[in-house]
Amino acid sequence: MIDVLVIGTGEYVTGLSPSKKSSSDKDLGVVALTLFDLRKEGLVGNITLCGRDGNRLESIKRHFKNNLEDKYTDLDTSFEFYPKEACIDELAYRQALKQMPSKSAVIIFTPDDTHFKIAKEVLEHEHNVLVAKPLVKTVAEHSELIRMVKSRNLLGMVELHKRFDPIYQDAIARARELGEFSFMNSYMSQPKSQLLTFRQWAGQSSDISYYLNSHHIDILCTILTGKADPISVYASKSVGVGKQLIERELEDTLSLMVQWQNQRSFTEAHSIHTSSWIAPPSDVHSQQRFFYMGERGEITVDQAHRGYSMATDESKLLSPNPLFMRYTPQNNQFVGQNGYGYQSIKNFLVACHQLHTTSSPISYFEDRLPTFSNTLNVTAILQAGRISLDDKRVVLIEEVL
Repeated sequence: MIDVLVIGTGEYVTGLSPSKKSSSDKDLGVVALTLFDLRKEGLVGNITLCGRDGNRLESIKRHFKNNLEDKYTDLDTSFEFYPKEACIDELAYRQALKQMPSKSAVIIFTPDDTHFKIAKEVLEHEHNVLVAKPLVKTVAEHSELIRMVKSRNLLGMVELHKRFDPIYQDAIARARELGEFSFMNSYMSQPKSQLLTFRQWAGQSSDISYYLNSHHIDILCTILTGKADPISVYASKSVGVGKQLIERELEDTLSLMVQWQNQRSFTEAHSIHTSSWIAPPSDVHSQQRFFYMGERGEITVDQAHRGYSMATDESKLLSPNPLFMRYTPQNNQFVGQNGYGYQSIKNFLVACHQLHTTSSPISYFEDRLPTFSNTLNVTAILQAGRISLDDKRVVLIEEVL
């Protein structure tokens, strides 16, 4: 059993955006619901949620009562909360960290530009840490966190949940059997309504490439581990729509073109990764797909559409994805344990338990989980893309490594 602290109380954690039930496909949250269920199963002990606004406590408790406890029988949604006072406290997580037993598990879901500072303090307190993607925004920060987890024998993992999607897992394995890499094209979007949810940080502390391209860049880096290396990045952008929505300069849609070199033959290959947060409403909250071409074959994955759709008198046409999180109860019980959103968090917590209760070395998890160590190229590509946008030039990966 392991105690868990969650830093961040936004939509992905609680299902609230910002103080009312989200209109997205994650309106019941992912992190808190998963932790409540894992506590019921005996893996998780005490649960602490930490935000920056103590005034949100009652709305979170009310949301959990009305939308989780009333939906799922025997689900205990109790939790400790910081800040303790009804005030704004950007550093409330420091008080929360002090009350956590050594080698606890800490999960960070805060704006991208806060990840490094908070994760570093978590590791200094000798806790294992799971961080929302992107882990950080620079290779220098990423490398520092790698050094810290290794020196302390702690687990550092990035919450790249597509690594746990069974279709993506199979595609990764099959792609590695297709010989030399030639080309990949990926696309991921979210609707304009999500941009409004992120208006506090969008275009200031991070961009849509860091937020969404990180998923498919990680999938490609996983496929190409030991097979090909990223050489350079050139980025392009579209602007105009987002500025009208949140009255701030920001990119609407970003594309990163990455040049690769195959390790065996030294031949060139390339990939294009596009992300956007100005998509219209559709049958899914997020369009997600990629095409991969190797020396001996190709793979197409449409993660948003699994041949499953529904329509009702009350709603538009929908393409549900219960493979991510299955919220529909069965016999009044939560039965979403096989979802890859759930599995990402569970695998982290199981690994934390194994690391500190068995003789499993930290290296045991390197080819099983998206750790800090095996995701460095993801950060390198994303950082090079940001520099390319700002400088309007091709950026060599060696410039950031």
